[in-house]
Parts: sequence; structure tokens; C-alpha cells
Amino acid sequence: MSDYQLVFVGGLGRSGSTLIERLLGELPDVCSVGELVHMWRRSLVDGEPCGCGAPFADCSFWSAVGVEAFGGWDRLDAREVLDLKDSVDRTRFVPRLLSRELPAEAAERVRRYTDLYDRLYAAIASVSGCAVVVDSSKHASLAACLWRRYGRRMRVLHVVRDPRAVAHSWGKRVPRPDAMRSSPEQEMARRSPGGTAVQWMAQNAVLASLARRGAPTRRVRYEDFVAAPVREFRAIAGFVGHHGEVPLAPDGTARLSCTHTVSGNPMRFTTGPVAVRADTSWQGGLARRDRITVSVLTAPARWRYGY
Repeated sequence: MSDYQLVFVGGLGRSGSTLIERLLGELPDVCSVGELVHMWRRSLVDGEPCGCGAPFADCSFWSAVGVEAFGGWDRLDAREVLDLKDSVDRTRFVPRLLSRELPAEAAERVRRYTDLYDRLYAAIASVSGCAVVVDSSKHASLAACLWRRYGRRMRVLHVVRDPRAVAHSWGKRVPRPDAMRSSPEQEMARRSPGGTAVQWMAQNAVLASLARRGAPTRRVRYEDFVAAPVREFRAIAGFVGHHGEVPLAPDGTARLSCTHTVSGNPMRFTTGPVAVRADTSWQGGLARRDRITVSVLTAPARWRYGY
């Protein structure tokens, strides 16, 4: 299947995007594959497991995708891909990526980098038999790279959450159950409240800029989603082209099946019944000083999102 609809889930991590992505994967004709931006290192180099539990190299789904996209994963030099990624897919390059014209050399690097994703997405669609591919990489710099290739053919699901809640989550120590013993990333990344606030501003600003440039975008506030999950997810499903029943009971519970996701929140391994409910622990867990810091640094944009 060479004709597919790409849905990119963007926003700063710890905003509830993993559950939304997992629910999208329960829709017919939709294949959600996790955070592909991390696949090049965590899956190809470090050998971290697929969401199905199998080592990446042993997963039949990803083995078939590798053959379809590249003639086999062994035909791809992951280290070269990572070097290419570092040369274009970084937050500091976003202003240039959003400019009308790129210098010829930079444009060629972006072309080669996004060609890898294009071949990957097409192979995922072909192997899964699904018409919609959901990449929840979240990184706004990758969204900007993909925008240069796909333009309005890429749909963006922009997930946003109160920056104080996000800062509280980024400060927690959370083990990564998928990390190999040799991996330096034994825990999920952590950031200071100030660093989180800066990233919250930057990531959301880029995604908002893509929307202004014409990228079909649906903004989802975490708080709205957990308050009315069925209603909000029905709208999300409609945005990706599904207008039938959604995999949520009236009380906001769902049953998640096993999926072939790469990298991301440990929830990617969760199967069985789950309930959509609000996490408000930040209200009592974020220190007053940190709350003030985040509030001040994000003040220029918070009101736009209703915070």
C-alpha cells in the first residue's frame, strides 16, 4: 500500500499523548507505531523490544516492514541515519526548516532524512494493511522536517497540557522497562521545571506555526480529553477519518490490545482494560517555587490554550 494518510502526534511529552495514540490504534484501518523518531537508536542499535514484547529484531511485523522499506534492516546503516538526523532534526534548526527556502545542502539532507520516513510509513501501511499510519514522535523539529515533504498531506494532532502538570511529570523518576542493561537511558528523561517550561513554549509554538502554514491540525487539551473522553476521542477519530464507533465505553474505559509500538511511555506495553481519568497530582506535588517559575516562563502562551 503506497497511498496512506500520515497522522503525526505532536506536543511535549508527558501530556497524555500515549493513551490517545493507543486508542487510535484500536480503530479499524489505523496503525499506531509509537515514537518512530527514537527507533533508529533504541530499536536498531540498542535492540529494545517492540510493544508486543518481542525483541525488535525478532518481531515478525517489524521484520516485514524492514524488508518492505529497505530490503531488510541490515541494509540500513543506523549510525549514518543518526548522524543525518542530528544534522537536520533538532529544535535549533526549526526556524530554518520553517523558512520558505532552504540552502541547497540543507534541503538535500532534509530530503534524504524524510525519504527514510516516507519509505517506512509506506511499508507500515503495506504490512499492516491499514490506510492510516500514526507516528507519535511528538518532536516538533521532526514535524517541521515532515512538513517540508508532505505539506498539507500530513495531519497533525497537537496535544497540549497545563505546563505546570507537565513540569511535575518531567521531574519524576520513572524506570524504562524496555531499556537494555547496556543502555544509558535506564529511566525516562527528566527536566527541571524551568527547562520544561522552555520546551513547552518551543514545542507548542512550532506546532502552532505549522497550523498557521496550513497543516491540517486538531488541538487536543489533555484536560478536555480526560473530562469527556468519549466525546473528545470521537472528534479525534473523525479528524483521522474514522466516523464509526470508538473503543471507549460510556464511563471512559477501554480495552487495549497488543500493538507493535517502538519506544515511548511504558504504557505502550499495557494491554487489557484501562480507564481514562485525570492525573491532578501536580496540584499538590509541584513545589510552590517551581509552580511560580513555570507559570512565569509560560505566561506568554498559557492563555492561548486556556491555562
